[in-house]
Amino acid sequence: MPLDGLTLSFLSNELRDALVGGRIDRIVQPERDELNLTIRNNGQNYLLLLSAGADCARAHLTAQKKIGPLEAPALCMLMRKHVTGGRISDIRQIDCDRILEISIDHYDELGERATKKLICEFMGKHSNLIFLGGDGRIIDSARRVNEAMSSVREVLPGLRYELPPAHGKIPFAEVSAERLLNTLQGQAGFLWKLLARSISGLSTQAAHEFAFRATGNENAHIEECDLRAVCESVAFELQHLTPNPQVLFDSEGKSADFTAFEYRSRGNMNRKAFETLSEAMDAFYLSRDQAARIQQKSATMHRVLKTNIERLERKLALQKEALLGSERMEEYRIKGELLMANLNCAKKGEKSVQLPNYYEEEMPLIQVELDEKLSPSANAQRYFKLYQKARNAKSLAAEQIEITSAELDYLDGQMDNLGKCSEEAALVEMREELEKLGYIKPNRNRRQMKQLPPSKPMRFALPNGRIILVGRNNLQNDKLTFTAQPDEIWLHAKDMPGSHAIIIGENPDDETIRAAAQIAAAYSKGAQSSNVPVDYTLRKYVKKPSGARPGFVIFTHQKTLYVHPDPHLGCMEQ
Repeated sequence: MPLDGLTLSFLSNELRDALVGGRIDRIVQPERDELNLTIRNNGQNYLLLLSAGADCARAHLTAQKKIGPLEAPALCMLMRKHVTGGRISDIRQIDCDRILEISIDHYDELGERATKKLICEFMGKHSNLIFLGGDGRIIDSARRVNEAMSSVREVLPGLRYELPPAHGKIPFAEVSAERLLNTLQGQAGFLWKLLARSISGLSTQAAHEFAFRATGNENAHIEECDLRAVCESVAFELQHLTPNPQVLFDSEGKSADFTAFEYRSRGNMNRKAFETLSEAMDAFYLSRDQAARIQQKSATMHRVLKTNIERLERKLALQKEALLGSERMEEYRIKGELLMANLNCAKKGEKSVQLPNYYEEEMPLIQVELDEKLSPSANAQRYFKLYQKARNAKSLAAEQIEITSAELDYLDGQMDNLGKCSEEAALVEMREELEKLGYIKPNRNRRQMKQLPPSKPMRFALPNGRIILVGRNNLQNDKLTFTAQPDEIWLHAKDMPGSHAIIIGENPDDETIRAAAQIAAAYSKGAQSSNVPVDYTLRKYVKKPSGARPGFVIFTHQKTLYVHPDPHLGCMEQ
């Protein structure tokens, strides 16, 4: 759910208890709109994540460490200069709104005690992280907002910070039955809409919940309700809410939402309780953030691969067309030889001549077209030249088709690998490979990439205890294959892009081999098919030709299984 004012109230209390008095040891800005603060307090290190992302604006403690860029952005550098070593003196929510204020005490250049503030505004696409000096003026912000971008409020260095415009709603901490009754009287429509419109800090999800608690129906109309009873219920519930952090899951077992307190209106959903709201938010956003970050960082590679695949497909079509055009090669040779053997039958100035085709048993007449300006002998030579040109074209086209098809297969495989990337290290490895081959311009930020730990293959544990390893990209495939033991089983989808797979240990039974084949098929281009051929052989029969592209191998002694792809046969371990 979006971080509304009500949820932020629970979160600010939680962060205040954990961080006030703590020392800021490290500041990192891994993304343009995200800060990570390492804070030491009560003998423990905490990592505070502050994000102003349009669809994931939030603040919470996290266990996920991120790597900062080679050159820190301006906001990060300024905060390091001013408040590294400073102590958190207060964390509070402003006016029951979606604004968190973090006060930091430190000593300035003159050795005098000073206080600076970090204002975190969690307001959808208008979210921002704003660093203020002791005089209330803006030092810098994650997003600078000028007059051309907003006529309401500018956010620029040197300007005095102003709160976002108020909406005239009742702060949720000040809701009383009488005050809410006066606000709602005379209105009509869905109760939850009116609650969200009248009470500051309530998201639509929270408004649905309080409508459900008041009436038993989250979509109740206010005209159908006892308005006083509803107002008393809402006021009571808001005053007696207790934290109960949970992550909710949909019918497929995927995390669908997180809540700061129990949502009775979602009693049909599976849920997992957490001790703190930070833990619940960290668990919820981990997979979501990772997927979004991977999608964002892979966009360039996806575009490059798609463009080159389309280019090669057009090129291959032209080459095949040229190959078809060379099929008249034998016709040219025969007509040239027939003409040379019957020069006396043709005369200069004729458009064609009928000659017996002695290459066929019954020697039927064949019409040979002539150039009126050439002699019969010169016409014969013209046919021999056409034959030679067609033969060369056929040889060249066949060779080029082989080269183009191999490159197209490689890029199809890379596109398939891109879909399997679930971690940034695997993306970096793919990018480096494409850079070396000239498909993508080199990334300037090489030092940051080298800090990332190498990616690891996917690991599946079968019910019988056997382990299956599956590569995520070409570099992993090569490493996985050629570090395996000679007598371990190697698998790969037949004649299509896909991952290399290894069954750890020797002499697996037929059930294990079939399960491994189904997993290998699931991580191939045939993943959506119902009957995929998978080759398997001992690893010692798999070789890599000299100079071959990453991921390309040849193998012998293989057997083939036809299986239905299934990535869920084993328990996937991280």
